[in-house]
Amino acid sequence: MSVRTTVIQLDCSSSEAPNSRVDRVMDLLDQLAGKTDVVLLPELWNAGAFNLDTCREIAQSIDGRLPTALSAKARQHRMWIHGGSFTERDGDHLFNTSVVFNDSGDLVAKYRKVHVFTYAREQDTMTPGEEYVVVETPLGLTGLATCYDARFPEMFRAMREAGAQAFLIPSGWPTKRIGQWNALLPARAVENQAWVIANNQVGQQGSHVLGGNSAVIDPMGMVRALAADTEEIFTVDIDSELANEWRSEFPAANDIVTKPVVTH
Repeated sequence: MSVRTTVIQLDCSSSEAPNSRVDRVMDLLDQLAGKTDVVLLPELWNAGAFNLDTCREIAQSIDGRLPTALSAKARQHRMWIHGGSFTERDGDHLFNTSVVFNDSGDLVAKYRKVHVFTYAREQDTMTPGEEYVVVETPLGLTGLATCYDARFPEMFRAMREAGAQAFLIPSGWPTKRIGQWNALLPARAVENQAWVIANNQVGQQGSHVLGGNSAVIDPMGMVRALAADTEEIFTVDIDSELANEWRSEFPAANDIVTKPVVTH
């Protein structure tokens, strides 16, 4: 089945107020009505991934203003929305939480980022999540990950073993490490014979410049779409059966061997 999948690579510069950006994104979602099946937003896009003080200030519950607005747009336009991520407040804890709404506006999955970005002290704001998440979407069984998670192949292998045929990865990845982003995404696709749909921010947040290069990569590791480093919206038709077809044709997972490591 062909699934129209849209990536909104968003300018999340600190010069734009969070409420203004939320309003702008809601307008962009309106413009996509009837044109797509699945939409993916970036990580912490309302505040900016490196604006952790702002993330803390505008944290909200899972039924707060932002998730509620995304749910309403999914229902109104009959499209699936992966809301990127936002700062979820749950009691005394804050989480970097992704939310997925189906085309009826129902919250069908939430994923709390497991690998918080210690290099930038994300752990001072966010509590790590405790579980990986796979959810049925129009893309098939879909694994959820966020930004820094892309560096940890064991996470993706675990979701692949749970049946994941695609991975959705919202991000806030800086320009100075964009070469690593461009290496990691195809690796996760090839290793797991799965679609990778990854959405990065662009713009400037303090001293950090976000690198864009949002991408759609097929289960053979071929790049089907690659954005530049400015705000951009693109749509790719994704064959939801391709991962299983390629796994059947080339069953590499059957040859996985686990052995002890001997140190001499």
